[in-house]
Amino acid sequence: MRRSKVLQMLKTGQKPSCFKVNLKDAQVAELAAMCGFDCIWVDQEHIGQDWTTLQAHVWATKSQDVDLMVRVSRGPYSDYIRALEMDATGILVPHIMGLQDAKDVVHMTRFHPLGRRPVDGGNSDGGYTTVDFNSYIETANSERFVVLQIEDPEPLSELEEIAALPGYDMLFFGPGDFSQGIGAPGDWENPLLIQTRKRIAELANKYGKYAATVGTPDSLHELYDMGYHFVSVGADVIGIKNYCLSIVRAFGLKDTKETTSGYLEKNA
Repeated sequence: MRRSKVLQMLKTGQKPSCFKVNLKDAQVAELAAMCGFDCIWVDQEHIGQDWTTLQAHVWATKSQDVDLMVRVSRGPYSDYIRALEMDATGILVPHIMGLQDAKDVVHMTRFHPLGRRPVDGGNSDGGYTTVDFNSYIETANSERFVVLQIEDPEPLSELEEIAALPGYDMLFFGPGDFSQGIGAPGDWENPLLIQTRKRIAELANKYGKYAATVGTPDSLHELYDMGYHFVSVGADVIGIKNYCLSIVRAFGLKDTKETTSGYLEKNA
């Protein structure tokens, strides 16, 4: 089983880079990986990619020795572990709503002694049964990361207990849905949003988790100073959009408006 570049970097005090790929074609993930990112983030919560498409993303990133993080859709355990069985390096589980919800995710996605993830071993992550059973169990727990995403106000009362929960690696703050959840959609300077972003970093560090979030090139080092270890910056659709707009402007075809303050720019 391939070792996780992200986990190895985090364990040695380094801060891995991450880039979000919205487009379904795995050539985009391969291109981004070839550019030098440590991790590519693809999405099943908002983007309708089937399992065959996801498998292509896995192959594309593995070909460049780059990690693949899949944000899974909320559902039964099979929706969580299937990405791992395809040999994605990590999963991001959105909308953790409380301590019991977090416990359930760990129970479903970690093998013994951390949880009760159902065992198969006949897929890519287990080398199609070529990996020793006990080695497979141990390595899957140590070299595949599980990320819990906090993006709602509901879990805030149990946030410290969630941070202290064993069995997962990163606590991820999602500002976009959080702003909506507190009744202030798109208000990135809202005091509760700023307070929660800081609190998640503080509690993750306090309990030995890695603090994770999204950011921009301008906010990256501010987030590092705040205590974040893993920050995803940018997305393929943003790059293509900005490039196309610049060409349209060069042709003088029509008036265009800058959209660099849009949702995805801040929440990719």
